[in-house]
Amino acid sequence: MNRRELLQAGALLGGAVLGQVSTALAQESDGSVEFPPGFLWGSATVAYQVEGACREDGRGPSIWDTFSHAPGKTRNGDTGDVACDSYHRWREDIALLKQLGLKSYRFSIAWPRIQPTGRGSANQAGLDYYSRLTDGLLEAGIRPLATLYHWDLPQALEDDGGWPNRETAERFTDYSRLVAQALSDRIGDWVLFNEPKTFTQMGYLQGVHAPGRKDPLAFLRATHAVNLAQGQAFRTLKEIKPTLLVGSAFDVSPMLPATVSAEDQAAAVTADALLNLWHLQPALMGDCPAGVLLADRQEDILGFRPGDEAILRAPFDFVGLNYYTGFRVSRVPRGSGIPGADVRAEGAIVPGAPRGKTDIGWVIYPGGLHEILLRMHQVTGDIPIEITENGCAYNTRPDQDGRIRDDARIAYLRSHLKELHRAIKDGVPVRAYHLWSLLDNFEWAEGFAQRFGIVFVDFEQGQKRMFKDSGHWYAQVAATNRIS
Repeated sequence: MNRRELLQAGALLGGAVLGQVSTALAQESDGSVEFPPGFLWGSATVAYQVEGACREDGRGPSIWDTFSHAPGKTRNGDTGDVACDSYHRWREDIALLKQLGLKSYRFSIAWPRIQPTGRGSANQAGLDYYSRLTDGLLEAGIRPLATLYHWDLPQALEDDGGWPNRETAERFTDYSRLVAQALSDRIGDWVLFNEPKTFTQMGYLQGVHAPGRKDPLAFLRATHAVNLAQGQAFRTLKEIKPTLLVGSAFDVSPMLPATVSAEDQAAAVTADALLNLWHLQPALMGDCPAGVLLADRQEDILGFRPGDEAILRAPFDFVGLNYYTGFRVSRVPRGSGIPGADVRAEGAIVPGAPRGKTDIGWVIYPGGLHEILLRMHQVTGDIPIEITENGCAYNTRPDQDGRIRDDARIAYLRSHLKELHRAIKDGVPVRAYHLWSLLDNFEWAEGFAQRFGIVFVDFEQGQKRMFKDSGHWYAQVAATNRIS
C-alpha cells in the first residue's frame, strides 16, 4: 500500500488491531529495557509558561497576556507575568538540565519578544536573550531545540484578525526569518509549531484558551492559515541555511471507537483525520485529509486558493509528537454542518486500558503511546520522530523532610517509556524523548494549580527549585540509557 492508502486504511487501527501487529517487548534478563545507542534524553519548557518578564526589554503583549488578565479566564486569576522567572534564572535552569544529565532542551521563542507587534524589525534585546540561552546550552553540552511558535501570538496581530486572517501566515514567515538569521549559526534543530490542532481548536472554537473566541468558521480558517505558515516558514529556514533540520510538533492520540457500531467506527476515522492528520498531511502531501471536508467546500470554508497545495508542502526533516492520553470516539449527530461536529472524543476508557487518572483528570493510557507511534509511522514513513512532550500532572508537595516523593509520576514515566521502547523495537524511528516538563510552571488556563515538572518550583518562596524523586529517577534513565 502507498502512503495515501495507509492514511485512509489505518485510522481504525487505534487499539486492539495495532496491538495484534506489535512484537513482544524485548527485555533484558533483569527486566530492564535498553534504548538504542545515541538516543537523546531531554526535557521541555515554553516561553510564556516559564519566562515571566512580560514587560521587560521591549517585549510586547501576547494573546496570553490579554487572556490571562481577563477575569475568569484562568484558575485563581493566575497569569504568566512572573511564572518561573526563567528570563532572569536561565543559568540556574541550564544547571538543572546539566545535573540531570540531559542532552536536549526544547524551549520556545516568544514571538512578541522578537517583534512586539508581530511586524517590523527585530527587537535586539529579545534576540540577545535567546542568544545567551543558546550559548549557555551549548557550553553545557546540551542541544538547543527551539520552537518558533508555542501559542503566544502578538496581541496586535490578533487585533488584525489573528490566525483566521491569512496574512498572519506571512507575518509568521517574516518572524521566522528574523530568528533564523540571528540564531541558525548555533541552533541546528527547529520546531515550527507546537500543537496547531490544539491552539486553533481551544483558542478559536472552544474559547477556553487565548484568544478565547468561539467561532467555528474562524477555527477552520485558522487551521489553513497555520498550515500555510508551516510550509512557508519551512522553506524560509531552508533558504537561510539548507542544513537546518526543521519539523513541527503535533499532539496525537489513538482514536478508539467507543463501540463496534458502524457509526462509531466512522467517527473514529473522522477523528483521526481531524485531530491527528489535519496539520501533518498538508505538510507531507499538500492536501487535506479525506473524509472531513469536501473538496468543493475548501475555498469558502478554509479560504483555500489555487496554488495553496504547493505552499502547504513542508517535507520535514523530523516530526515531533506529543502524547498524553488516548480518546474514545463516538458519533453524536448534531446537524450543525460543521466538519467534525458530529464526533465526540473523550478520554480513553476501554476495558483493560486505563490505569486511573492524573491530577489534571487525564486518563492514564501507556499503551496508547505505542499504538499512536505505529499509526503515525504509517503516515511519516522513514522520517525520524522525536517525542517532543510526554508527562503528567501530579501535585505532590514537599513532605516534612523536604523531599518530594512523586512515586505516581515515576510509575507513569516508567510505563510510557516501556511502551516507547516497544515501538522502537517495532521499527518506529524515534530518536529522542523530551519529558514535559522540566519545571512546574504556568499551565495555561489551569494557572499554577497543576504541576507537571520533575523540578518543584516554590512560587510562594522566591522561585526556589528542588528536584523531585522523579527528577532523580529520570536522571538515572538518562545516565544509563535504560529503564530498570
